[in-house]
Amino acid sequence: MASPSFHDSSAPSPAGLTGRASLRQAIAAFQDYMRARDFSPHTVRSFNSDLHILEQYIGAEKAVGDIGTRDLNEFVRWLTVGRGEPCSPKSLSRRITTLKVFFGWLAETGVLPEDPAAPVIHRPVLTPLPRVLSDEEVERVLEVTQALRRGDPPDARPHLLVSLLLHTGIKKGECVNIALDHIDLSDPAHPVLWIRYASPRRKHKERRIPLPPDWPTVLAEYRSQYELRDRLFPWTERNLEYVLNEVAERAGIPDGLSFETLRWTCAVRDYRSGMSSEALRQKLGLTRISWREVEPKLARLAEKG
Repeated sequence: MASPSFHDSSAPSPAGLTGRASLRQAIAAFQDYMRARDFSPHTVRSFNSDLHILEQYIGAEKAVGDIGTRDLNEFVRWLTVGRGEPCSPKSLSRRITTLKVFFGWLAETGVLPEDPAAPVIHRPVLTPLPRVLSDEEVERVLEVTQALRRGDPPDARPHLLVSLLLHTGIKKGECVNIALDHIDLSDPAHPVLWIRYASPRRKHKERRIPLPPDWPTVLAEYRSQYELRDRLFPWTERNLEYVLNEVAERAGIPDGLSFETLRWTCAVRDYRSGMSSEALRQKLGLTRISWREVEPKLARLAEKG
């Protein structure tokens, strides 16, 4: 599968920036872009560190329009054998990614007529794959949650939580922040979950995710068993992790059950079902930069069966 673009087509053109701008000026504009798009602090630190090394090698005052593919390939070779400091395969892979993201952004926003980093060969390091549940394990987990739902006394919370995570793939923080009014049951046959963020800088992460058709019935049972006010899950993340661990123990899942495992399991199931890359990226709330690392892992997990 071809790698998708990892920039937002709506990325604004940096005011006043042209191909004659210095590398230093372009990096400063890119830092503003990262802040505006709410990149994670870890990503910002990594990109800034990598671009600082590029400045040292090429020169901070060199015009970005004068930097070509040959310059970038020589920079990569210098990182590998000429810098005099060890550069692990993982660090090299990340620094090439930084080049592709930075110069790809300059090209996409019209600062450069073409992307000089596009031809640079990128050999991503194969990191350990995340844990996902097999179809048989998913069945065992759901058998346990359904049994708890119909137990004496009945408890719909485990099934509500697990089925929600398996179908939506939302993150732990997103799950605990779901408000009751984020659930749209106006069409009972097509329930919907809205992922909302209070911070205006995170508005681009908001999204609409369909819920399974039987979910409103489970929700009604759950609401009759627990006193809810504003939030769907009025407990801490740790408390919900205990719920998942109890389900894993009953289902005989040796590695336990986590939010991350269920998120990846959802993603792999959607990937295998033929969901388009763009639709799945948006469902998971990932930036195009993050998706560039996630999609190859999904492909490998899907191949493992």
